[in-house]
Amino acid sequence: MEQKKKFKLIFILGLLTSIGPFSVDMYLPAFNRIAVDLDTSISNVMYSLSTYFIGISFGQLLYGPLLERYGRKKPIYFGLIIYLLASLGCIVAFNVNMLISMRFFQAIGGCVGMVAARAMVRDLFLPTEFAKIFSSLMLIVAVSPILAPTFGGYVTAYLGWHYVFVFLFILVSIIFVAVYYLLPQSRPPDRSISLRPLPIFRSYLSVFKNVQFTAYALTGAISYSVVYTYITGSPHVFMHMFLASEKTYGWIFAIIAAGLIGSSQLNSLALNKYESKKILRTAFSIQIVIGLLFVTLSYMQLLDMYGTIAIIFCFIFCQGFIFPNASAYAMAPFEKNAGSASALLGFLQMVIGATSSALMGIFQEGALLSMTIIMTSSTLVAFLIFNMGERKMDKVGSPALVAEEDLEMIEGI
Repeated sequence: MEQKKKFKLIFILGLLTSIGPFSVDMYLPAFNRIAVDLDTSISNVMYSLSTYFIGISFGQLLYGPLLERYGRKKPIYFGLIIYLLASLGCIVAFNVNMLISMRFFQAIGGCVGMVAARAMVRDLFLPTEFAKIFSSLMLIVAVSPILAPTFGGYVTAYLGWHYVFVFLFILVSIIFVAVYYLLPQSRPPDRSISLRPLPIFRSYLSVFKNVQFTAYALTGAISYSVVYTYITGSPHVFMHMFLASEKTYGWIFAIIAAGLIGSSQLNSLALNKYESKKILRTAFSIQIVIGLLFVTLSYMQLLDMYGTIAIIFCFIFCQGFIFPNASAYAMAPFEKNAGSASALLGFLQMVIGATSSALMGIFQEGALLSMTIIMTSSTLVAFLIFNMGERKMDKVGSPALVAEEDLEMIEGI
């Protein structure tokens, strides 16, 4: 594939994937204004975030079989139209319950971009390119936490929180047009794929039974849940504990997101020299040390706002090395049912992310220490599963793994 065409495809797939994080990050600085305007508490507004994560989690399972049966593009159109209608509902929301319900449907529609993008990476690129392509997608996705909270803070300050959703409506409308005119149909419809519950369940079960998928999907999902914990806890930590303004919070979010962008691109360079598994193990080891330091300093109340920013930056920086490699290994064994594998991978990521987000919401009191404990515990559990998965794959041997030549190519990047 020529470089110009590859860049165009990656950019559009990145835009599709970025709908989810942009929809989360842009309205975070508006929490206080939303609570005041809708005469409710910030805790109630936070339910709109948790509900969004739940919608993304289960919505992805809906699109897996649809992407197999109807090809890649029709389900994308369907999902984006739902997103646009729900965005209009958010714009006119007159109470917090309406906002919460509209955010749920916004998530149901927007999550199609995440599922379709991963599946189309499997359709359009070689196994040797997976880890690098996922790093490139992460570059585009990670730009959203830099732009979204900063822009959202200014929009909220000068126009009001409703205009955050006006902007999201315009953005996704542009993405819809780009998908229609520029994105190829990477897989033809397959009418043999059943949409009945039992065959769908069996399809997902067969994916989950693959040892390589389960090990790396859980590793990536649990490790990436630290980002959701941070997203949920950071407004309280910075705007309430450290009294940062909406604009300042936007810039803090952007600085930390820049670390994720930088590390994901360094990962692409590291893959030219080191195996994915070695990168994963090294990144985990560093992140665990940083996490234990984070918990200790938080418990001893030795962190001010700048120290907190610095240590979170270093912690999230490691994620740019972990998530792309884990995702590449999880998706590698699947060619025929890449849509189902992508949906299940995304489901696991979002369910675990929503769980960590809910935990952060429950333990808002003592928010900084709670955030550090949840983030560090997630890293420790993910590293444990990574090691257990490696031992399990060694025992079951090659039949449970991706084809040997593909695995060697991935490790040889």
